Amino acid sequence: MPTKDSVPLFPFSRPSAHQPPTEFAKLRATEPVSKVKLWDNAEPWMITKHKDICQVLADDRFTKVRTHPNFPELNPRGKMAAAAAKPTFVDMDPPEHTKQRSMVMDFFTKDYVEKNRPMIESVVDSCIQRLKRCQQPADLHSEFAIHIPYLVIAKVLGIPEEDTARFIQWTAVRSSGSSTAREASQASQDLMDYMRRLVEKKITNPGDNDVISKLVVDQLRPGHIDIEDVVQISFLLLVAGNATVANEISLGLVALKEHPEMLNDIKSNPALIPDFVEEILRYFTSSAMACRRVAKVDVQVGDKTIRADEGLIASNQSGNRDESVFENPDEFRIRKPNPHLGFGYGIHYCPGEWWARSEMQIAFERLFKELPNLRISGDIKYSDPDKDVGIVALPVSW
Repeated sequence: MPTKDSVPLFPFSRPSAHQPPTEFAKLRATEPVSKVKLWDNAEPWMITKHKDICQVLADDRFTKVRTHPNFPELNPRGKMAAAAAKPTFVDMDPPEHTKQRSMVMDFFTKDYVEKNRPMIESVVDSCIQRLKRCQQPADLHSEFAIHIPYLVIAKVLGIPEEDTARFIQWTAVRSSGSSTAREASQASQDLMDYMRRLVEKKITNPGDNDVISKLVVDQLRPGHIDIEDVVQISFLLLVAGNATVANEISLGLVALKEHPEMLNDIKSNPALIPDFVEEILRYFTSSAMACRRVAKVDVQVGDKTIRADEGLIASNQSGNRDESVFENPDEFRIRKPNPHLGFGYGIHYCPGEWWARSEMQIAFERLFKELPNLRISGDIKYSDPDKDVGIVALPVSW
């Protein structure tokens, strides 16, 4: 185990472009369960092997409650947000987690998403038309990819179409790797204020079949939750994971530039696209710092004992490059099976997984059908190297 003075600082930095931090491979090989140091000098455990990550994320002896004093927060803004905001199911343990998550899950099942496939196709087609109206080279990320998940979730939540431009701008600023902390904070506040006003409107005039209206009618009116719960759950569903989907769409284009033979394969055989999407989710892992916990009791993980009240970070990014699970893990290729951890694992597995998969699959199906000569035609701008891998700008021509 490293001495106290040698505990590495986390987050680690990517060495270049979309490559994962080199520290993860070293830790998997030498000390897969070890300490890291955060901005506030906290020293949580870092879990880097696929099997250990799955163990931790499926074990109810670890808590997800962010208000625990030893919960690993990655920056001061996260610590303040955890203390100030009313928690939602992503920051709860059972039975509270199960109860609140079940209030919205009817809108996130595989069957429900499949029934809404025509809606996703319509959104993607409108985004392609938006891109085609741009002068070339155009930024595919800001003019196409970022719009798809937010326009879809807007329809699911019941956000009026005339408001979508505003909230997409706020979410883009909030999630952009190039925004300042003040800009991101203001965008988050603007979004929260908007959601509160929308919830108040839904209380007076609920819609027929959207998430916010269902929460109002089935949960708020009977007194199961209060208005702040409705606001916080709606805000969570609006912002959680949607920037990740946009990044994965853009990063998929990067993968195809680096592997032109794969582009030819999926153009000639679109049936390969679902497996291509799964590999994007494994290889890039653009939501890589969310799997954090605190031990409630002493727990053995690998060859280490994590003591009660000690925090941990389970790196799904590292797990997705685990050599004991994935053959040649640093190679991008269509593979089966692909037990990636892109959506997490255990009871906190991302509820939006089927929306994300469908949006990505349809984006690639329609994009190359409509723009068969689409190509990256300039320098790619990536997110800051110490943040989740993502795209800031992706110039394309067609």
